[in-house]
Amino acid sequence: MSVVLVPERMRISADRYQKMIATGVLGKYDRVELIEGDILEMPPIGWPHSAVTAHLNKLFVLAAGDAAVVSPGGSIVLGDFSQPQPDLMLLKPRPDFYSGQYPTASDLFLVVEISDSSLAFDQGTKRALYSRHGAAEYWVVDIRGQRVHVYWEPTANGYAESRELTGGDMASPRALPIVRIPVGALFS
Repeated sequence: MSVVLVPERMRISADRYQKMIATGVLGKYDRVELIEGDILEMPPIGWPHSAVTAHLNKLFVLAAGDAAVVSPGGSIVLGDFSQPQPDLMLLKPRPDFYSGQYPTASDLFLVVEISDSSLAFDQGTKRALYSRHGAAEYWVVDIRGQRVHVYWEPTANGYAESRELTGGDMASPRALPIVRIPVGALFS
């Protein structure tokens, strides 16, 4: 009797992914993220994405002051098999500025994805991932639609609350009401 072997997907753990970065298997020019055990190549960042990210970063830094650590383009570990790189995060202050470990969902005030060409992915796969791991608040800045999709109250099945903000609205993270972002200014 012969045994039939069927190839199976091998999930990469966050620990193994970090070792791949540390040893140079993945380098600084590899635009990748670890999502549910899969290493995904992300599309290049265009100038509209860069401009909105820089503008929002500046607004966050000025508004949050010492109330939060503003982290542009950093990684966050979500469980054993995911390490996405959101465009911006507002993190709980720590004296070491997260120099000893990657932040996790419990360290987040807010996680933000800037979406120029990846809206379906950001509102599908990424939204589900952040919610499932307990990210308290998630924003998707939709450049083409000139709006901000805001999600709160994470559950295992998605966010329980959401709101869509446009031109004249102010966006403010629930955990940091001192941070007030004029939505229309992001797209001017």
